[in-house]
Amino acid sequence: MLEAAPVEELRGLDPQALPEAVLRSTRPLLLRDLVADWPMVQASRRSAAESIDYLRRFDPRQAPVVAQVAPPEMGGRFFYNEDLTGFNFAPQRVPLAAVLDTLGKRADDADAPAIYVGSTTLDTYLPGFRQENPLNLDDRQQVLASIWIGNRTRVAAHQDLPDNLACVVAGRRRFTLFPPGQLANLYIGPLDFTPAGQAISLVDFHQPDLARFPRFAEAMGHAQVAELAPGDALFIPSMWWHHIEALEAFNVLVNYWWRDVPAYMDTPMNALMLALMSIRELPPEQRRTWQEIFRHYVFEPGEATVGHIPEAARRVLGPIDENRARDLRARLLQRLNR
Repeated sequence: MLEAAPVEELRGLDPQALPEAVLRSTRPLLLRDLVADWPMVQASRRSAAESIDYLRRFDPRQAPVVAQVAPPEMGGRFFYNEDLTGFNFAPQRVPLAAVLDTLGKRADDADAPAIYVGSTTLDTYLPGFRQENPLNLDDRQQVLASIWIGNRTRVAAHQDLPDNLACVVAGRRRFTLFPPGQLANLYIGPLDFTPAGQAISLVDFHQPDLARFPRFAEAMGHAQVAELAPGDALFIPSMWWHHIEALEAFNVLVNYWWRDVPAYMDTPMNALMLALMSIRELPPEQRRTWQEIFRHYVFEPGEATVGHIPEAARRVLGPIDENRARDLRARLLQRLNR
């Protein structure tokens, strides 16, 4: 099986003035030392204990978070059970301080369970952290900052709709990335029953079963890999598949998600789910007809689509704005609830 190529690496970037070429890239970019000056990063470079103490400063309410816990025999892999009817981990709602205590106390314990606090809103649970550890994304809309905390864990390859800037601030993480076109070669599991909201690859990257998943070898021929230390960041473009492995006993990542589209635009996943319900089971000839309809109206719109219709009469075939999106959503809801 082929080795993954390294992600393109950039150095010397200013976290307060990231170039548009980076933030609009259509391929992953490794941004070395982008947030190296953050106090959180400086603390973690001294020791895990100092980084834990630093995080405690921003948790005055000790609000409960959802920590996913998997038994040691799972090897840190958060996944399904054997027959994909459930999962190999369980959620626990506990104060963040308790999670940090456990991670600190069991850092040297080889039999410690895998612990993973994922996608926790930074400003809600650690108010003030962003002010001390700034990153300027003011020109982006709908930015969501989250924090991810855990020990040696593995998150299966998945894709996210927003663009993603992931900053490692404690420990080390290895990302293995694949272009969106590798969908068929990654053997994706159920769309509507997932460990964390996104469909995942069923391939175990530590022990890929090529007899069961032979096309994964082809996927690896298109893979890129990046290993991040504290202070490094990785830009992951929308819909790139990414597998994430935390490599140390204490790891923290802060990430920023955003979409460079109007806020009224819905997630395309809703369109996919509706298509599964209304198109996939049609007879083949009808499916081909709808494939052409989608090409004509959605994927390759142009003069042939609307040129013969007066501009004022194009309605949903014209530009969509917030008002038209609201009307269209109401009409769709009315039809779905008939």
